[in-house]
Amino acid sequence: MKIFSFEKLIAWQKARELALEIYKITKLFPKDELFGITSQMRRCSVSVASNLAEGSGRNSMKDKARFTEIAYGSALELLNQLILSFDFEYIEEQKYIEIREKITEVTVLINGLYKSQLPK
Repeated sequence: MKIFSFEKLIAWQKARELALEIYKITKLFPKDELFGITSQMRRCSVSVASNLAEGSGRNSMKDKARFTEIAYGSALELLNQLILSFDFEYIEEQKYIEIREKITEVTVLINGLYKSQLPK
């Protein structure tokens, strides 16, 4: 089985783990949020990993960097939604802290990837 370049990126691996975690915690959200914050969090968590994957297939470093920027923005969007979920009391403080730390780790990795894609 062929391994694609994005699968080797630690940023993508961590983003994938983060998306899995988001799906697990949002299963516990109120059912009336299914088309609200649950859907938003799931879509943007998937977007982080998806944009890293899509960007890896681009030919120019400029294009790669653009998709990396989008992934970073999606991670920040996810952080905002996590904060709101905590404010709405959909998640407990310990889980909030744990996921926030994972988002921070992913954003640091994405930022490093982005810097490596910029012209020297």
